[in-house]
Amino acid sequence: MEAIGRRAVLTGMMKMFVQLVKYEGPHTLYSGLMPALVRSVIYGGLRLGLYEPCKYVSDSAFGYTNIMTKLASGAISGSFATALTNPVEILKVRLQMKNVSGSRGPVYEMCEIVAVEGVAGLWKGVGPAMARAAALTASQLATYDETKQALMRWTSLEEGFFLHLSASTTAGMMGTIASAPIDTVKTRLMMQRESTQMGSYKNGFHCAYKVMLSEGPQALYKG
Repeated sequence: MEAIGRRAVLTGMMKMFVQLVKYEGPHTLYSGLMPALVRSVIYGGLRLGLYEPCKYVSDSAFGYTNIMTKLASGAISGSFATALTNPVEILKVRLQMKNVSGSRGPVYEMCEIVAVEGVAGLWKGVGPAMARAAALTASQLATYDETKQALMRWTSLEEGFFLHLSASTTAGMMGTIASAPIDTVKTRLMMQRESTQMGSYKNGFHCAYKVMLSEGPQALYKG
């Protein structure tokens, strides 16, 4: 992927896909697969598994559960899961940005990060990552719950496949819209050492400001 970045500025998902396969081979599409799988198991399990207990605590404390408590429950579970799995996310992003032939694997990459940047390097970008996970999980799960209830109340849909499909599709769209800008900021921060073109950012707010200043607000929704 580094080689592609030097050849040309990419515009669009299909062009990047073609360039990756052409210059680095199909196997490069699976760079960082192992860290991605590890993260998916831990992160996915925690953010979804903690959502219902958080709602239960809210119901026990306040005697009710509404849209605000659902948003808070999603935000708490998502941010906590991300804080624990940020080192694996760092590994995934770094491996994806390196040429596969030049990569020595996730263990070597982790040792290199710690040696060059210190242990804190494994938590680079954790603030925006937690904000992104909070926005994603809160918007997804709360939207799913509320959409499902609304569809059952206002349409003829009943508990079953089409009800879950409609609610999850709406939740997925809302989650992507809410988290895309934060995801861009998170990736820029994580990739600072690997890419000289991404600039030097002090924190998430500074990164967002520089991106909007130099590339326009629409740059926050790249990808």
